[in-house]
Amino acid sequence: MNTERIDPPLTAGERETLRAYLDYHRATLAMKCDGLSDEDLRRRSMPPSALSLLGLVRHMAEVERTWFRRVINAEDIPLVWSDEGDYQVAYDASSATRSEAFEAWRAEVEHSRRIEENAVSLDVTGHQPRWGEDVSLRLVMLHLIHEYARHNGHADLLREGIDGTVGA
Repeated sequence: MNTERIDPPLTAGERETLRAYLDYHRATLAMKCDGLSDEDLRRRSMPPSALSLLGLVRHMAEVERTWFRRVINAEDIPLVWSDEGDYQVAYDASSATRSEAFEAWRAEVEHSRRIEENAVSLDVTGHQPRWGEDVSLRLVMLHLIHEYARHNGHADLLREGIDGTVGA
């Protein structure tokens, strides 16, 4: 898989900028996984952590699903890997495969894109039950940019530990 990552625009409207930064971070996570075997992608950071690149991909599928489909779109659907709503289950990728994880992640990203593109404005709201509050699409997009950026830092370290590859 060869992932193309497009730099966000330096001058653009709010929505275009948020969309571009979110896609940039999505592409960064995919790039960190390029060229690795399933075994490499399952390699854990260090005991006792279950964190791996494949675990991060699975986790971000859950994050996309939760924030866009469950919160903004109010879909009554379970998480992909946990009927109990435990996000940590996704990190355990010990028996996962690239195709399984990336298929789920890409499907959730496509759902997220459709929901965002069909929303009338960034002021559209959904209910976040964990917080007991309504949140705007704007906040959801910012939260996902933050979540990807944080986990892409983890992905940098994981990739370096696998084969020495560093950099953005």
